[in-house]
Amino acid sequence: MSILEAVVLGVVQGLTEFLPISSTAHMRIVPSLLGWTTPTPAFEAVVQCGTLAAVVAVMWRDIRAIAAGLLAGLVQGRPLATPESRAGLFIIVGTLPIVAAGLAFKDWVKGPLRSLEAIVAALALATVAMVIAELLAWRRAHGGTRPRDGLESLQLADCLAVGCAQALALVPGTSRSGITISAGMIRGLDRRTAARFSFLLSLPAIAAAAVLELAEEWRDILGTPQARAALLWGTLAAAVTGYAAIRWLLRLLASHTLWPFIAYRIALAVLLLAWLLAGQAAPTGAASS
Repeated sequence: MSILEAVVLGVVQGLTEFLPISSTAHMRIVPSLLGWTTPTPAFEAVVQCGTLAAVVAVMWRDIRAIAAGLLAGLVQGRPLATPESRAGLFIIVGTLPIVAAGLAFKDWVKGPLRSLEAIVAALALATVAMVIAELLAWRRAHGGTRPRDGLESLQLADCLAVGCAQALALVPGTSRSGITISAGMIRGLDRRTAARFSFLLSLPAIAAAAVLELAEEWRDILGTPQARAALLWGTLAAAVTGYAAIRWLLRLLASHTLWPFIAYRIALAVLLLAWLLAGQAAPTGAASS
């Protein structure tokens, strides 16, 4: 993979990881359109370290408060005493579903589910969840029910619902942010709070995926100077664009809905389906980096 390809794919990863439009789908689509080799799951997982850094930078105050609160709660033997310690425990519990699903379905996630056909199906199905979330939010607003605001309003059922939704995001095309924000909204959280919890919940999963892929595929990922340079530049590009995407999305969701992203996903699914039916898509399956 050239440096140019790595930077472009890093930008795509950074922008689409947090916008609810599916990063994995775009990491398959963009190379196919440009005639490039499809990046491996290992490359994508490690480049996500850039988006991990972006989350830490944007959410640093929340992360510091949650970590301090959880540590104090554990030391005092009262892990549920404060909103911060509860949020920390909820992040741990909410991460368990994706760990279990990732280990159980690893071969499927890295193989058949990366086909463009599977991506189209996941795009459509996850968009249905986003539509349901917005319709419920509209119904509650017109019924006089205010959504729950702030991480202090989180409940155990919220973390379980969002955690299970995050596990579904292992299927390419789903969108981690799209499905988890929708799950939070369905549970009654406001859009911004659902997004904040979604981003915080992504931290352990992204870090674990990167470490696992590095441990298993380090020869292919870091085996040559060019491969190391490509990975470095791709990760930096993902960090910069991911930071901008998170800040923009959090501001947007304070006063806007998910409908523009829903419309984009529907259009993308339709175009992809037409592309596949026309026989112009690249062969399915991941290629080497």
